[in-house]
Amino acid sequence: MFSYIIDGGRKLEGETYASGSKNASLPIIAGTLLNGGITKLYNVPNIHDTQMMFEILKKLGCKIKRNNGKIVIDSNELKSNEIPDELMRQMRSSVIIVGALLRTHEKCKIFISSEDVI
Repeated sequence: MFSYIIDGGRKLEGETYASGSKNASLPIIAGTLLNGGITKLYNVPNIHDTQMMFEILKKLGCKIKRNNGKIVIDSNELKSNEIPDELMRQMRSSVIIVGALLRTHEKCKIFISSEDVI
């Protein structure tokens, strides 16, 4: 098992390779909110869940550009802390954005229907 120890006070930066799977891409896309700047992603699958995640980021204030397999996410102007109900309903895993929103805004607002409550 690998572990990473991050000693604070210095900018964390670098590159990593994502396998191109949905399960690898969605948490990385959500993590771009923590950057507060420009993030470039490659090899992100063009599927419904990733498209919904990009739509959520746009609603939160991010700018997203696609160019030849590269996705550039600008989270400099992250304004909202509310994930719209219609987008939450289209993708169950949209809840992974909550952690990043709590870190950037200290609170967030998500919608669940009474049907989703057990």
